[in-house]
Amino acid sequence: NAAGEVVERPASVVKELMENAIDASSTVIEIDVEEAGLSSIRMIDNGVGIDAEDCKLAFQRHATSKIKDENDLFRVRTLGFRGEALPSIASVSHLEMKTSTGEGAGTHLVLQGGKIISEKKTSGRRGTEIVVTNLFYNTPARLKYMKTVHTELGNISDVVNRIALAHPEVSIRLRHQGKVLLQTNGNGDVRHVLAAIYGTAVAKKMVPLHVQSLDFEVKGYISLPEVTRASRNYMSSVVNGRYVKHFPLVKAVHEGYHTLLPIGRHPITFIEMKMD
Repeated sequence: NAAGEVVERPASVVKELMENAIDASSTVIEIDVEEAGLSSIRMIDNGVGIDAEDCKLAFQRHATSKIKDENDLFRVRTLGFRGEALPSIASVSHLEMKTSTGEGAGTHLVLQGGKIISEKKTSGRRGTEIVVTNLFYNTPARLKYMKTVHTELGNISDVVNRIALAHPEVSIRLRHQGKVLLQTNGNGDVRHVLAAIYGTAVAKKMVPLHVQSLDFEVKGYISLPEVTRASRNYMSSVVNGRYVKHFPLVKAVHEGYHTLLPIGRHPITFIEMKMD
């Protein structure tokens, strides 16, 4: 999703905030959601933080610290780069941010509908904490489109699982109403993330793959043919650290299994491609 239509749903808020946290070199990210994010989404990271001068700027459209010169536009290595996530989220919610670079006091901003209503100093703990409440409070029509809490929670879990797979070097914890839904250890081993998401039994039945050419490198894990699911949603692919949905890739994986998969069943796969 382009960050312009960033916030159709709580899951997109979680995605944008997590990508910001990863771009800020966080090694630990904790996400707490209440009522599938409709009443609150809280994210705490230990990344580089935002210094006091830049805090207000972060809530202006197209404000981004991630593009240093025009060449960066052609080789975007950060996950977020349009500078739209925070303003888009703030415009449809009540948002609080505490952030510090770890040098001196931090900044605590409170926004309502995208306008800063309070600004004060806060503790100097390095990192950022963002709490988004009353999502879509000012857009009653949007609330109609929100499916049930159950569906929304599924969407949030999907987003967090995919980012966790793409970033096994980051320890990620997701809780809903205080119950832990995902906890990864951040040790860089994708197998541990697969086990955290799908369970140890499934992870043990996944086989590593690794191929390389001059142009690209492909690695990942695919399930043995006896482990299948009724939906394609268990097939994940990541290109240069970014989760992608790419049907030809799904088709290619299916062709690789050939006749080993029962009709209408899909494998559990995680495939990561790196290319210039």
